[in-house]
Amino acid sequence: MNNNVITIVTATYNAGKYLEKCLNSIIPQLNNEVELIIIDGGSKDNTIDIIKKYQNHISHFVSEPDKGIYDAWNKGIEKASGNWVMFIGADDQLVPDALESYRQFIYNNGGANDIDLISSKVQMIDENGKTIRIKGWPFLWPMFLKEMTIAHPGALHAKKLFEKYGNYDINYKIVGDYELLLRGKDSLKTLYLDKVSVIMSEGGASDSVKSIKEQYKAVVSTGKQPKYLAFINIAIIYCKFKIKKSFRKIGLNLYLRKSY
Repeated sequence: MNNNVITIVTATYNAGKYLEKCLNSIIPQLNNEVELIIIDGGSKDNTIDIIKKYQNHISHFVSEPDKGIYDAWNKGIEKASGNWVMFIGADDQLVPDALESYRQFIYNNGGANDIDLISSKVQMIDENGKTIRIKGWPFLWPMFLKEMTIAHPGALHAKKLFEKYGNYDINYKIVGDYELLLRGKDSLKTLYLDKVSVIMSEGGASDSVKSIKEQYKAVVSTGKQPKYLAFINIAIIYCKFKIKKSFRKIGLNLYLRKSY
């Protein structure tokens, strides 16, 4: 690996509506210790034009059909030269001091050489840019079997994490990030930066019944949780999901969960 400490991987597909805002949050933080990789799935809108506009700041870019976001991320991992890999969604924004905060945090933790993952917090916003909530907690096992407690966007994944546990399983379409971390179980070595690093829009595929079904598959097949326990937990998550959606229809943000 060269002196690029952090590699940021962004997967795009017809992301022209919001990509430029994402890039403008990342590019001011780039330096000789940070690189940006963009993997595009063959966009048909103005995504490629936006990427070309900023191509001098991009270390690697490819546009070709893929098999989903986890296939794109795997391509990004293969091209990453940093010893830490961060995934930023095309509709996410990196907060201004995120990378400097991470660098200082790594330094204060002796270089974090034996760490697999460093996570932080994300600020969830609605379509009007209004803050809904802050999410992201330390990795705790077996609590992690119940749900994705960490904030994946903006987390730093040690390159050796993928060397130990493999790349993302492209058979998952929504919870592949969760499934990969389940492979480490209680052996996963983590640190937690108690600070927001990414602003993220709520919604999308991860906020769906299909995502809940995929989570059940992951905790049973990879997490090795007994099916009856997994079913009970998924039933609780589904009920919370329906209650949240019902309250959202009347303009209330309600989340039924514990604090970790």
